Amino acid sequence: MRTNFKFLAAITLLGLFLHSCSSDDDGSSALDAPVISNFEYGEGDDHSTEQYAYKGSDIHLEAEITAEAVVSSITLEIHAHDLTPGDGEVDWEFEQVYTDADYLVINPTFHEHVDVPTDIPAGEYHIELVVTDELGNSTEVEGYIQILDPITLSEISVDETAVRGSDFHAEFMIDAVNGIHSITVDVHTHEVTPGEGEEEWDYEEEFLGDYHEQTSAEFHEHIDIPATAPAGEYHVIFTVEDEDGNTVEYETHIDVTAE
Repeated sequence: MRTNFKFLAAITLLGLFLHSCSSDDDGSSALDAPVISNFEYGEGDDHSTEQYAYKGSDIHLEAEITAEAVVSSITLEIHAHDLTPGDGEVDWEFEQVYTDADYLVINPTFHEHVDVPTDIPAGEYHIELVVTDELGNSTEVEGYIQILDPITLSEISVDETAVRGSDFHAEFMIDAVNGIHSITVDVHTHEVTPGEGEEEWDYEEEFLGDYHEQTSAEFHEHIDIPATAPAGEYHVIFTVEDEDGNTVEYETHIDVTAE
């Protein structure tokens, strides 16, 4: 009996010892998921942390990653947030999985620049950054960025009618982050036939002067209308070009009258 008791006690102690070792091993292999901190993004040229960027420019993104296990991938997604493309615009959805050697380590720093297309809607875009380690643990952070037009026109005022032999008035505010290169005014018609003593009027002029290289300016001009211009409806196009070659147009119509 005593021998059996000693044998059972030994088996029990051995079982407790093995369970303890197993528990210790499990604890040592349970590594935490990656931690993403100091996630910043903004205009690429200045490495800005202000959460906006311009079409035709790029977005600067950076984050510190604390990982107990080696990182296996970093995924970045950018997509529109309830935006509808206008004429000449397309939807933009960006997704890339980064597996560069510099990232497949413990505690990497994420730093990338993403080009922003010129033909996408301005507005709010959603950003998601996902870090996954070799054990399958993953962590996600998200945020929002405003994509802005590099050139904006506001406070637009253009005469709707004018008498030939006089002029018509046009003015508007221009904000161009890259500086104004030029402003072109084009006036033409396709439906007016000159009568006796009249001459077809097709006007185009490029304005530089005080506007050139300004990042904010008020366009204020008076366009002369020849006395010989046929009366009728004319199409007017204002085109503003910045120093990077981006353009924006504003189109309207004006009725030219005989008196």
